Amino acid sequence: MKKLLISLITLFFASSAYAEPVVNTQNLIKGINKADTKKEFVIATVVKVDGIAWFDRMRDGIEQFKKDTGHDTWMLGPSQADAASQVQIVENLIAQGVDAICVVPFSVEALEPVLKKARERGIVVIAHEASNLTNVDYTIEAFDNFAYGEELMRHLGKSMGGTGSYVATVGSLTSKSQNEWIDGAESYQKANFPDMKLVTNRLETYDDANTDYNKLKETLLTYPDLKGIVGGPMPTSAGAGKLIMEKGLKGKLFFAGTGLVSVAGEYLKEGAIEYIQFWDPAVAGYAMNTLAVMVLSKRSDEIKAGLNLGIDGYTDLIAPNADRPNLLYGAGWVGVTKENMDKYNF
Repeated sequence: MKKLLISLITLFFASSAYAEPVVNTQNLIKGINKADTKKEFVIATVVKVDGIAWFDRMRDGIEQFKKDTGHDTWMLGPSQADAASQVQIVENLIAQGVDAICVVPFSVEALEPVLKKARERGIVVIAHEASNLTNVDYTIEAFDNFAYGEELMRHLGKSMGGTGSYVATVGSLTSKSQNEWIDGAESYQKANFPDMKLVTNRLETYDDANTDYNKLKETLLTYPDLKGIVGGPMPTSAGAGKLIMEKGLKGKLFFAGTGLVSVAGEYLKEGAIEYIQFWDPAVAGYAMNTLAVMVLSKRSDEIKAGLNLGIDGYTDLIAPNADRPNLLYGAGWVGVTKENMDKYNF
């Protein structure tokens, strides 16, 4: 079997401990290789928005999957986070007759009808960041979303000294996973930092750093004593960092949220933001495509709790919902601060 040359790809078990980037090829599920399937499958991965660092990284994993397996895989998405545009892309793929669609929905509700249509046409559908999606063969999440949010709040609350006002951002009010993260963060805050207060509704930022910056700037005008930001979408790390630097609020306004070192590194280094959390989107893309090939190869009976995809963070999948056995979770995120940011180059 070909080596999986994903030297930059890593996922971590649910802790902030660092581990060397490793992909386990020994236990990789038989069936993802073209040599095993005897057929080249055509698989498109549709993301929320193309051209941002998060999904640029996911493309790396999908391109690596293509090299490793010989299947015809590629990634595409709208130029701006927009539900209607994402629906149209899926419609086009249905017309092309692809074998499978992997998708990271901007709006689950908007995609449900078109994904139902895809499945009725015999197209396999695999999702990520969409635990409530019903028109899907399998959804694979990188971790328990609620626990991910709790960890963000643990760091933010500590930075804020357990007191003061804060706000939360999500890419979309219909982005299921991000809202589950914030649900976890709010729940942890109420239980552990009762003197903190969420001062406004969740800010919808459309996965865009400029929108994050502008909405946070407006919020700061309304709440000048704002002390914390918990960020769901990755671009908030850049928007918040820029705002804190411009307003001279280091040590006064604190941030904890999803981010990548390539996007938030300068703000971590300067001390404008203290903590980011992420999973490797390249591995998520690779994992989605792996499941798609397994389904197409009639290996669905192997896709269940305990499945080992041979990739760090996806070596012992869990199925936490007995009513949704096709909803699977890995066990991986990494926490990054100024002290360990140099270990990551994406």
